[in-house]
Amino acid sequence: MSLEHSLSGTVPSGSTDGWTDKKRYLWLIGLVVPSLAFLGIGLHQLTGWGVWFWLGPIVILGVVPAIDLVVGLDRANPPDDVIEALENDRYYRWITYLFLPIQYAGFVGAFYLLAHPEAIGGMGVLDKVGMAVSIGCIGGIGINTAHELGHKKEANERWLSKIALAQVAYGHFYIEHNRGHHVRVATPEDPASSRLGESFYRFWPRTVLGSLRSAWRLEKRRYARRKQHPFHLGNDVLNAWLMTAVLWGGLVAWLGPGVAPYLVLQAVVGFSLLEVVNYMEHYGMLRQKVGVGERRRYERVLPSHSWNSNNIATNVLLYHLQRHSDHHANPTRRYQALRDFEESPVLPTGYAGMIVLAIVPPVWRRVMDPRVVAHFGGDVSRANISPGRRERYLRRYGALSVAVVDEREDETPGLAEEVLAARCPGCAYTYEVAAGDEHEGFAAGTAWADVPADWTCPDCGVRDKADFVPFDPSRAAAR
Repeated sequence: MSLEHSLSGTVPSGSTDGWTDKKRYLWLIGLVVPSLAFLGIGLHQLTGWGVWFWLGPIVILGVVPAIDLVVGLDRANPPDDVIEALENDRYYRWITYLFLPIQYAGFVGAFYLLAHPEAIGGMGVLDKVGMAVSIGCIGGIGINTAHELGHKKEANERWLSKIALAQVAYGHFYIEHNRGHHVRVATPEDPASSRLGESFYRFWPRTVLGSLRSAWRLEKRRYARRKQHPFHLGNDVLNAWLMTAVLWGGLVAWLGPGVAPYLVLQAVVGFSLLEVVNYMEHYGMLRQKVGVGERRRYERVLPSHSWNSNNIATNVLLYHLQRHSDHHANPTRRYQALRDFEESPVLPTGYAGMIVLAIVPPVWRRVMDPRVVAHFGGDVSRANISPGRRERYLRRYGALSVAVVDEREDETPGLAEEVLAARCPGCAYTYEVAAGDEHEGFAAGTAWADVPADWTCPDCGVRDKADFVPFDPSRAAAR
């Protein structure tokens, strides 16, 4: 049995022997999603049936969940000694790159037809709504591609992430997810972590508005460290929104104002698809407070703080997003190298099928609430409960008052503030005092002691300042 120390999780035994990536070519199936616009139009032309304009929700809410149930699970994990080579295989990243041109070709083509329906023999209002919803579904899955790219260290991939987000006007996700959600996940402070007893329809406005506010505050704080106002093109919220303004403005100028309502509709569908996935990923999960005094903080993110699934169809379409525990432990790790852990709570089916449950709150609660309570060993008081429902859940399930043990290793026993450099033990980001980090708002020569205590690693978002370890840059240069 292999042990992943950075996550404190165990890889299922027997899953890495004689390992080969049996999904290597299955990942190409993910490119079917951005192709749905062309498939829907083509099937309509062949049959004359307007239902094909609704192909996006048909596939996501019907076809994929059915395939998940039929095909089953995949728990295969790459062994530790192949992960680096697997991540460096550029074949996998080119699959994510190819998603974008297909996505935007379908997006532009669909909106041309919305403005000129005579090109395919005419479209009714219901047909146009269906096409906009389908394009929104593609954009929603495109957010997942943006999610994969936005976590990487390469600047070109981060810009591609913003481009993918432009369609659905959700560019602030790039900031809030990486520097907000990954820091606050499974806590009451996180707008993207749903609470036990909270329906999706109550979660939706809280996460949409909360994530927007959080993204702006994060960038405003970064510019404040530079002693500047946040209204600069370098502000990653503003430049992402500018991409949407240019894209949408260009389409309206070219195709006329009649496409504007459909642009808004597809955007709402797209980011709502993202948020319903956010809703299920951490439902009821809560990191406990550990430590004393100034050392008191939330326990480190563990495999037990994310709902996972190994249903292969959804995993292929979402680039292993369902292996969410490993993603939160190693955010910069590429999708093909993410692994399943025995400690991770498991959803009864894949994310696509769970979306269907999430939009019907009584069914969702009947299926998921007992699982949350069981996950906490019957002590519902340890769950992240919706404030208005807390007393109701405590009366129903009771509280065992189980003591919480800090499972983290203290990797920073008295890190001296007067250091030349400090390194993130998770992703190896290094802060050098001599160079500073201008993007983070730290001028060259900014001492480690002057870096705020609540600052988190800008690359992985998992480790905060207290986790960093001393590092000698001259020793690294000598190598």
